[in-house]
Amino acid sequence: MRTVRARLEGRVGGGLGQPFRDVRKLLAKEPIRAKGTSWLSVAGPLVLMASSLVVCALMPLLGTVTFDRMPDDLFVVVSVLLLGTVAVALVGLDAGTAFGGMGSSRHMTIAALVEPTVLLAVYALSIPVGSSVLSRIVAARLEDPTSVFSPVSLLALLALAIAVVAETGRLPVDNPATHLELTMVHEAMVLESSGRDLAWLELGSWLRLGALLGLLATLLAPWGVVTEVSAPGLLLAALALSVKLTVAATLLATVEVFVAKVRLFRVPELLAGSFVLAFLAVTASYLVAPG
Repeated sequence: MRTVRARLEGRVGGGLGQPFRDVRKLLAKEPIRAKGTSWLSVAGPLVLMASSLVVCALMPLLGTVTFDRMPDDLFVVVSVLLLGTVAVALVGLDAGTAFGGMGSSRHMTIAALVEPTVLLAVYALSIPVGSSVLSRIVAARLEDPTSVFSPVSLLALLALAIAVVAETGRLPVDNPATHLELTMVHEAMVLESSGRDLAWLELGSWLRLGALLGLLATLLAPWGVVTEVSAPGLLLAALALSVKLTVAATLLATVEVFVAKVRLFRVPELLAGSFVLAFLAVTASYLVAPG
């Protein structure tokens, strides 16, 4: 995404491997923490990283095969996402700085509007299936491709796309490349983090973005997802997921070049609109449900 934005803006950019080189450099450094911080500054980045890994494991991005000890239920996934959201907010509050508190306050305000939208959007897709398990939803869309282009699906996916943009702090809700105190949200919470702490926060945020974009792309185009475990099938599914993520990330980065960040007080209006779309999708699901 950084490379796409750089090329569209007429810059060379750091290349595809630059973010990973930055993280490798951060992992080799000792974190410097502000005086008066508690164990939250130590545990918060690790909780975000662990919750992001769990979310990636629960998402049916490669296949619809489920395991007994890995419940990929919608409510479980959203709960794990919320755990990481709260962890980052506590990291921003723990240092006691004005920027950290401001960013955490904005972050939780956005999260309070985003989480219900995610629940409603995916719930609308679960009504025809009769289950809130994500793998079953993906399997049903794979068996019935016409459901992908139904009005219910389009409304729900549009609402989910807006929620994903807000949840991951992308434009027009937040600008991850800015450090202006009047506009930053995510960057304000991690200003006091450094070294390994900052590396875990960055990696956790990337994993959340990849998992949510992967879920959106899988629900929109479920083809390539395997229904049985096999080495060739998993290889094909990994290739299909890579293509979907590349297309989704490229589209998102392209849109970010041509849009500006909305005013903070307009963000609730945007998220309220996505909630209305998700609610309409739920209503339409019940109206067109058989029987």
